[in-house]
Amino acid sequence: MKFTRREILTAFLGLPFALSACKSNSETSSIDGEIVGASANIGHILRENRNVEVPANNWENLKVAIIGGGIAGLSAAWKFTRENFNDFVLLELESAIGGTARSGKNNFIGYPWGAHYLPVPFKENTELISLLDEMNLTEGKSQNGEILIKEQFLCREPEERVFYKGRWYEGLYLRVGASQEDLRQLNELNKQVDFWVNWRDTRGKRAFVLPIANCSNDAEVTDLDKITFADWLKQKGFTSERLIWYCNYACRDDYGLRLEQTSAWAGLFYFCSRVRKSGAESQSFITFPEGNGKFVNFLHNKVKDKTRLKSIAIEIIPNEKGIDITYLNTETNEIRGIHAEKVIFAAPIFTAKYLIRDFKQNTPDFVKEFEHNAWFVANLFLKDRPKNQFAKDFPLAWDNVLYESNSLGYVNATHQKGIDYGQAVFTYYFPMAEKGGRAKLFSLDWQELADIVLSDLSMAHKDIRALTERIDFMRWGHAMISPRRNFIWNGSREKATKPFRNIHFAHSDLSGIALFEEAFFHGLRTVSEILIAEPAGSGR
Repeated sequence: MKFTRREILTAFLGLPFALSACKSNSETSSIDGEIVGASANIGHILRENRNVEVPANNWENLKVAIIGGGIAGLSAAWKFTRENFNDFVLLELESAIGGTARSGKNNFIGYPWGAHYLPVPFKENTELISLLDEMNLTEGKSQNGEILIKEQFLCREPEERVFYKGRWYEGLYLRVGASQEDLRQLNELNKQVDFWVNWRDTRGKRAFVLPIANCSNDAEVTDLDKITFADWLKQKGFTSERLIWYCNYACRDDYGLRLEQTSAWAGLFYFCSRVRKSGAESQSFITFPEGNGKFVNFLHNKVKDKTRLKSIAIEIIPNEKGIDITYLNTETNEIRGIHAEKVIFAAPIFTAKYLIRDFKQNTPDFVKEFEHNAWFVANLFLKDRPKNQFAKDFPLAWDNVLYESNSLGYVNATHQKGIDYGQAVFTYYFPMAEKGGRAKLFSLDWQELADIVLSDLSMAHKDIRALTERIDFMRWGHAMISPRRNFIWNGSREKATKPFRNIHFAHSDLSGIALFEEAFFHGLRTVSEILIAEPAGSGR
């Protein structure tokens, strides 16, 4: 069944947007573009349960095979090389490395296809700091031992602005027109954040910190996971429309979920985990035009000779001698196999039931607990940047949010380079939070997706269609794990983290939060598990 333009815009942007947009121009014939990334058909090979025969001369022996080339898989590979362990290979099904942290580049600048910043880590996160040191991003430490990042790699001002009722305003929380009650409730939320930032359990552990493995599991904290963030806000008496919007945006931004879908633990984690002490600002953002693609490219360059792209694992078969992996080179259609002693499974956990033979036959209950949501990302290539409608409008920032939109707005790739005039690349994000979002997303063609994005942005930028030369799209069917109510602390993550017959699991899914720091942590954790059990000098 084909939907009308009004029906599509209503589903994505809401009826008021749709009614307004349908009165305006929908022309995109002068705009080029495509849907990029791996075909959904390649991923669906996993679901086909293929039985393949590997030719005898296509087998090889390795100590370790890493399945998945996102941040977790790349971090594991990087850690192996740092430990002088080289008997491994990394298999990635796509033609480009990095998963949801990957990036693109045109003739003048890089741009993200997903994650686009990293908060400056606390001093306790020594392994992540060692990566930043290796990348030459740091410039020493403060008097209290916190890492200092070179200024050019910190997000430049202005960081954020929000579009509301025809005007652009500074910041993310909408202060213009806020009542005394609105501001009182915002102050009260900050007090709640301060309480949890200061909170420590009997072992001195924080309630919320990165990585999550270092968070307290005290019942006072974990009980927050049993209710939604929407319910927590109600219990605390928060009713301000502006504050509710602000918290809802936070959930959609980091988790792709609405308030009523998000665990209260996850909602508070967003506000508390990156604040060193009460009253302090959140940690500054490390960012680049290409977003977290900068980290992907650095890690990949370190392990490029160990990486095989366009290589989709078909089956992982534990046996008495180790593990057999069969995989398909999607470019040559060649079937190959690996006899490995260990596997690092750095793919999303839901794929385990399609890949691991034992899980196909009897899927563990905990695997079913891992739910993901869909997103799409659009990169708009502009011949010039839109002009503000009013002289007093807040100027173009790094992050540009539309208050009345279901999207998350866009980040400006040229911002960090200090390019404030002329060509630009806007990276637009849309989380599919509603039920059935994945099917809805993949039912749309390029033209329909382009119309959604341009109709949305035209509310703030009347000239967006005339300025846009190209729009490319990336559809993420399983973009990130969903920290819904009663998932983070229901025991499923802990069960999934345990090795299964020499298969070690490494993915941000295991934290319940899709963040760089979590993927990095799990990649390094699995390497440590393997090397501890490895005889000295073996594989080196």
